[in-house]
Amino acid sequence: MEQSAITYEYERITDIKRLKFIVDSLAKAIPAGGNILDVGCGNGVISRHLGQFGYNVLGIDISQKTIEVARSKNKLPNVRFDVISAEDLIAQGKQFDAVICSEVLEHLHQPEILLKTLYRSLKDDGTLVVTVPNGKGPREALVTKPMLRARKNPGLQNFINKVKRMLGYKGTTVQSQADNLDHVQFFTQKDLEKLAAANQFKIIRFSKTNFVEDVFPFSLVTKRVKALQSLDCQIAEILPYNMTGGFNTLWKKVV
Repeated sequence: MEQSAITYEYERITDIKRLKFIVDSLAKAIPAGGNILDVGCGNGVISRHLGQFGYNVLGIDISQKTIEVARSKNKLPNVRFDVISAEDLIAQGKQFDAVICSEVLEHLHQPEILLKTLYRSLKDDGTLVVTVPNGKGPREALVTKPMLRARKNPGLQNFINKVKRMLGYKGTTVQSQADNLDHVQFFTQKDLEKLAAANQFKIIRFSKTNFVEDVFPFSLVTKRVKALQSLDCQIAEILPYNMTGGFNTLWKKVV
């Protein structure tokens, strides 16, 4: 499909930036019509986006609810969705030219188990794209971790939720309908490199996401002003890696 005809379901600039990183990474490594696995695909936004480029995409998730949403939005014959774990899928002997693992590892208590499975799922010359929040970045430090601590005080949590609703925060994401989206891992750049090496991968490309555009109170304005989101992403590019909101990374198997 011509670039001018490509559509985006994401609206946030940093989400679109992530999509462009994924597409660019695949374009340099995966043949036209290649087979791609989107692990923890959620509502299928990434799967459907990649399908526009002619790839054969299988999006999988263990949440029946989120896969139903993904299927209801899908109109592409080369994209399909299934309720199945990566382990069960790979047990069938399937291998892929590329695997997408976007905003997944931070939700897993034992991410190494999934990575061992993904190693088996990839062809030897395959490409793994991993995106995660920066565990010490602005959003995790100033939003995610304080909100997790607030849950220990039901009264405080209820108050925060009421304020968020008053300010227009719905508590939902375009990425997934899963019931539990808690972060249990907080990766630094070095953490990711160690995790990759321990599971027979090498990270060959690191990219930054945004800076503070999704941190309250900045988010009150930036969520309505695309130009500020774009500026925030540009600022992230000139700051050290430990100040970015997240990492977009490209991994290769160590065979």
